Amino acid sequence: MSYKSVLVNLDIDAPLAPVVMAAADLAERLGAKLIGFCAADAPIPITGPGGEVLAAEAWQQMRSDIEGKFKELHDQFGKMFAGRIPTEWCQALDNPSRALALRSRIADLIIMSAPEGVAAGHAYRQADPGSVVLQAGRPLLLLARGTEQVQMKDVVIAWKDTREARRAVADAVPLLRLALNVTVVTVAAERGQWVDQSVADIVGFLARHGVEARSKVLENSDDSGRLVEFIVANHVDLVVSGAYGHSRLREWAFGGMTRSLLDETGLNRLMSS
Repeated sequence: MSYKSVLVNLDIDAPLAPVVMAAADLAERLGAKLIGFCAADAPIPITGPGGEVLAAEAWQQMRSDIEGKFKELHDQFGKMFAGRIPTEWCQALDNPSRALALRSRIADLIIMSAPEGVAAGHAYRQADPGSVVLQAGRPLLLLARGTEQVQMKDVVIAWKDTREARRAVADAVPLLRLALNVTVVTVAAERGQWVDQSVADIVGFLARHGVEARSKVLENSDDSGRLVEFIVANHVDLVVSGAYGHSRLREWAFGGMTRSLLDETGLNRLMSS
């Protein structure tokens, strides 16, 4: 398993660096093409009777301004990596979350920078990671704010024996091969044979893919709180986890662990659903 293409999402109102620098560094280490992507749209102005023409003109002007910004970002992106790594550019005059999820079909991995919290941001100008990870069908690497390079010294797999976590472990294998230390961590209210067997199976699975890992079982009833506490205390470089949504129709309604990890903007997180 390997990544051949990495799609980096650019918020239209944010500078290219540091997210593009971090994505380019990973793409280079993985031997993958780097695809820059930016999407934004403009809301239709609300107007009273008789103002429809002016509203339509204002809306078209806002969309023209967005397309002008796309060109600026495209030019900057091209100059940053000319000749260094294979690159490609994509853009969409559309809702950012929806457009990014759709465009993910061309990539093995999506990278984006963390907004302020799980539901932060302007829906017309900033992609929401929660919506993206549930819609894309691709792993999402959500970078800590300000990250220019993802260190891969210590990686934690937040293990929970679910479909989402199993998907995340398999999706993360190319990144885990870059790590120096990998720890499979699970939190259980009570330790038992089934818990030990579960983490041992994942350690064995990773070994067959060339990833040496150890396991850690934390006994606690508060799985999300104890996990984040462990991650912060051990200065982890990357957390791998499944993304658990209570409802696909209400994508913001995440489970406790997923919400905690999405809200931790100081962590690098790889998530799959």
